[in-house]
Amino acid sequence: MSDLSQVVRLPVRRIELDLSFEDAARIAGDLLEHVPGIAAEAVRRIERRLPEFVRPHDPRYARAVQLGVECAIGHFLELMADPAAPSAEVVEFWRQIGVGEASEGRTLDSWQAATRIGTGLAVERLTGHAERMGYRTSPAIIAAIANAALDYLNQLAAIVAEGHADTAARAAGALQDHRRRLIGLLLDGASPADLKGAAREADWALPRTLAVVALREDGADARHPSLPPDVLLGLHLGEPCLIVPDPEGPGRARMLERQLHGWTAAIGPAVGTGEVGTSLRLARETLALACEGLIRGATPIPAERHMPILVMMRERALVEKVIDRRLAPLLRARPAQRYRLVETLLACLEHGFNATEVSGHLHLHPQTVRYRLRQLDDLFGDAVHATTDRLELHMALRAWLALNTEAGAEPAAARDRLSYG
Repeated sequence: MSDLSQVVRLPVRRIELDLSFEDAARIAGDLLEHVPGIAAEAVRRIERRLPEFVRPHDPRYARAVQLGVECAIGHFLELMADPAAPSAEVVEFWRQIGVGEASEGRTLDSWQAATRIGTGLAVERLTGHAERMGYRTSPAIIAAIANAALDYLNQLAAIVAEGHADTAARAAGALQDHRRRLIGLLLDGASPADLKGAAREADWALPRTLAVVALREDGADARHPSLPPDVLLGLHLGEPCLIVPDPEGPGRARMLERQLHGWTAAIGPAVGTGEVGTSLRLARETLALACEGLIRGATPIPAERHMPILVMMRERALVEKVIDRRLAPLLRARPAQRYRLVETLLACLEHGFNATEVSGHLHLHPQTVRYRLRQLDDLFGDAVHATTDRLELHMALRAWLALNTEAGAEPAAARDRLSYG
């Protein structure tokens, strides 16, 4: 179970009332008979000002509100008569009010507004009844009663908040546990029936498509991503990841880019719920290459845009053998010259050896491109223009650039074009 679900119950507290004046006990005793009427009036005022408390289809709710107000006013008078009066049952009653509000998914804002309304009316009516019964209630006594009522209200609010927080924490912990189980089932390729049941428990709608985002912290700057509730967080895993429904939907890529500050991330292709393992594998392969510096780009890096380097790096030893064979003339050039010539030859292959187009692509003067082409002709001879095995040459150049980015710190064009298209 999640740590959040292990909520320790606090010891039962007492409600205390700091209110003492002559005849306080006698006044409180005489006012008890007026509690039901004051409570009923308070409920009417609450319902008039807060329509969310009106539930004509649920008479039990109306009765519960009435009992709650009566409980608060009556217990206040009991403490006014006897500060040592027990409060355990009252504490549990109000704690359960907090539990109920949390269970129905409500915040405590409406409840707090209702208690303020009820408290104001109760103080007004209690002091009015006391005066009509012949008790002299000076302004100082009225102020003392009002202050005591507010203090009593604050204590009730704390008790309700405890019940609310306890239940909310348990619910959040249970939901987190269900979502973690769902993540495991998705990554393990569980059956549609198992996924359907787990998704229902996790309060997660099974999408038509989803994608896995593989993550690695960049260091102290990494922060817990604030993501929409439909994104499943697998940050508890040894290799953390996210599962993103409808990854190609409007704004999804931008949302991930904004929220993954401090993380290196790669996103696998969009797949159906039965192919999550494929999206995860490709995301993790892309992430590994990104962490090696072989792939660059804004987080999260899409695996689909780097298919050639992903495929080639699975057979890295073979790729290096092909590089040694196909690029042997270039590899004999000086290191600084070598990178420029590889970059130029790759651009020539992609632009049909058109010096004008290559110069625009590399941001060079056309004469510079023509000079480099003459160097390539000297190194390769007619083979540089051969159409046979051009794909192999193209892949060898791409792979060499990916594996030697440190040699090309000056030219930025090739570093941003490590994928086809």
